[in-house]
Amino acid sequence: MNKAKKTYKKVVLAYSGGLDTSVIIPWLKENYGCEVIAVAADVGQGAELTGLEEKALKTGASKLYIEDLRKEFVDEFIVPTVQAGAKYENTYLLGTSFARPVIAKRIVEIALAEGADAIAHGCTGKGNDQVRFELTIKHFAPELDIIAPWRTWEMKSRDDEIAYAEAHNIPIPMTRETSYSKDKNLWHLSHEGLDLEDPANEPMYDKILELGVTPEKAPDEPTYITLSFDKGAPVALNGEKMEALAIIEELNKIGGANGIGIIDIVENRLVGMKSRGVYETPGGTILYAAHEMLEMLCLDRETMHLKQQLAGKFADLVYFGQWYTPVREALSAFVTSTQQTVTGDVKLKLYKGNVMNAGVTSPYSLYSEEFASFGEDEVYDQYDSQGFINLFGLPVKISALLKKARDAKAE
Repeated sequence: MNKAKKTYKKVVLAYSGGLDTSVIIPWLKENYGCEVIAVAADVGQGAELTGLEEKALKTGASKLYIEDLRKEFVDEFIVPTVQAGAKYENTYLLGTSFARPVIAKRIVEIALAEGADAIAHGCTGKGNDQVRFELTIKHFAPELDIIAPWRTWEMKSRDDEIAYAEAHNIPIPMTRETSYSKDKNLWHLSHEGLDLEDPANEPMYDKILELGVTPEKAPDEPTYITLSFDKGAPVALNGEKMEALAIIEELNKIGGANGIGIIDIVENRLVGMKSRGVYETPGGTILYAAHEMLEMLCLDRETMHLKQQLAGKFADLVYFGQWYTPVREALSAFVTSTQQTVTGDVKLKLYKGNVMNAGVTSPYSLYSEEFASFGEDEVYDQYDSQGFINLFGLPVKISALLKKARDAKAE
């Protein structure tokens, strides 16, 4: 074991009850001689929280906090990210990424209230989560030390952890054969490891899917739903007013049943390597699609195009753990401004993994049938387009004429 050079009286651990954090509690006590206070954040992982207190105390924690962060997670992180249209590498809906700052923020609050010397986490030295946790901790409590066992202990693999757990009689929720690395919250479920580590392998969907079914197993008849938005935030489903949290939970059920939101990607981690993962985000996929459809109707061209450009930067900031930064706050201020007219109803047709537009209405619609019609109208003289094209294309024409003159001279 790696012998610690520094001692701590009290350490607060970000605790999930999974393999990593189950092993970390006794490891911290062995190596630092400290009291360990565990903090489990409820961000919608459901049954995973069952029995955690007994487990944490049995493995050596002095107490366990279970904090319900679901509403804060949705209202302050998920909805603003959806409004931004942020998708990491144009695909990943950031399910793990934006859960980390809300968890780390609460852990810091508890650590300060408990008078802790340090905060510990179970993130690996190869992953993104270590950055997301630690940047948030540094923002709210730069004076606190951070302990990351994966960067210091002698265990180098999940097999090593399982062996440690078995040697110390620590109950763990997996075996060597079923130890997919998973992260679940109310927004998504991720799967990594085992056969998924080889991108050449097709995922065994029947074995790993938990939030829904594959498109092949979805119903043969489409499902229609209507989502209502107010200033870019979801406020009702099928005409029933609901909080965003309840809407997402219901969309997860509907989307999962229709085979929606399953992606298999190889993404670029912040630390430099690529990783392969399968993500289930049924409700989130529907919500993103509906929001985008409404924006197409309500945003002017220049605002929409600039917003689309900045969406990638917003996604990078979330993925890289930079939520609590001036640049993210500035981008969110811009996004909030763009959402003032993103109000209306979006009808969707869900069918075997697809989310299709079935009609959008808004009191702020910028679409005019009279203007866009191919028929005769009195608002647009088609002859005017000739002058517009002449002016708009003038640089192209001048460049071509000068090139032609140079080529002729060269001959």
